[in-house]
Amino acid sequence: MKNGEGKVSWRGRGTADNPPNRFEDAHFVPDGEWAAGEQSAPDTRFIPDHSRSIITRNDSPDVGFEYSLNPYRGCEHGCIYCYARPTHEYLGFSSGLDFETRIMVKERAPELLRAELGNPRWQPQVLVMSGVTDPYQPVERRLGITRRCLEVLATFRNPVAIITKNQLVTRDIDVLETLAAHRAAAVFVSITTLDGSLARLMEPRTAQPDLRLGAIRRLAERGVPVGVMAAPVIPGLTDHEVPSILEAAAAAGAGFAGYTLLRLPHAVAPLFTGWLETHFPGRKKRVLDRLREMRGGKLNDARFGSRMRGEGFYAAQLRNLFRVARRRAGLDGAGVNLSAAGFRRPGGRQMELFAPESISRN
Repeated sequence: MKNGEGKVSWRGRGTADNPPNRFEDAHFVPDGEWAAGEQSAPDTRFIPDHSRSIITRNDSPDVGFEYSLNPYRGCEHGCIYCYARPTHEYLGFSSGLDFETRIMVKERAPELLRAELGNPRWQPQVLVMSGVTDPYQPVERRLGITRRCLEVLATFRNPVAIITKNQLVTRDIDVLETLAAHRAAAVFVSITTLDGSLARLMEPRTAQPDLRLGAIRRLAERGVPVGVMAAPVIPGLTDHEVPSILEAAAAAGAGFAGYTLLRLPHAVAPLFTGWLETHFPGRKKRVLDRLREMRGGKLNDARFGSRMRGEGFYAAQLRNLFRVARRRAGLDGAGVNLSAAGFRRPGGRQMELFAPESISRN
């Protein structure tokens, strides 16, 4: 379909654009009627990913974890602001529509995980699911790869922290309860806005905000440590919602909270700018100007230490807003402490562990 300005948009998709891949010399440029928006909305394709390892090491000092596990590459949630979009370019795809319609599926992830945890060289520590794309995107309901990975983690009692926007995480409460009994599970539910209409435009295939709050409530009732991530905070569009997001999450049972500032690496910047032009033209200048003020005059700042929080007056104002809101919501405690003390390698001689220390995640 086309909006009033003749731009193509499709229900349930974050973008209809496919910007050039920065690693490719050639790219497809539609013309004629096809370019004018006569093309059909593309279906999602699920492509087998034949990766031979599943645990990824991260060397960024400002993300709070070192190892992650991603069952999927690309994400059908279609969040227009997603910082992970450019990772699809390493696969020969575009950061745009390809990212949300060409999903790489790691079908052997549970088997690979079992082998890697069973290797004596693995030192038990927190794994994050997922460090890049959501482990509970829609296809997970059918494939169950994330659940089978959690079952492997429960067998080894290796601690895991989950980040998701989907209430589907509650399907796996039984496994998470088993891990939580050994202080080896925590869930971070990401809430960008409490406005359902805005969420549908910005995060078209994620769970609605009320369902995410419901997921927090169910997890808390079952004793699974759960917190909220106000992420990403979009200056001039969602920043005013931070206090209400934290208050609602606390009322639902969240025990801790965090936030990150909007990041627009590579092609995400023009995609997000185009989205603002389509849906919020009156706010576009304010949002982008405020973001540039927090990013040293640019739309993105990839430097460690500033990329998650920003710099300058407005960034400091946002930090103070979050701290005050977190305190008022009663979420300014010690956070969640995950432990690898219960780790075991079933089936064979149990190895002598070196009494790993508890790992704090605030």
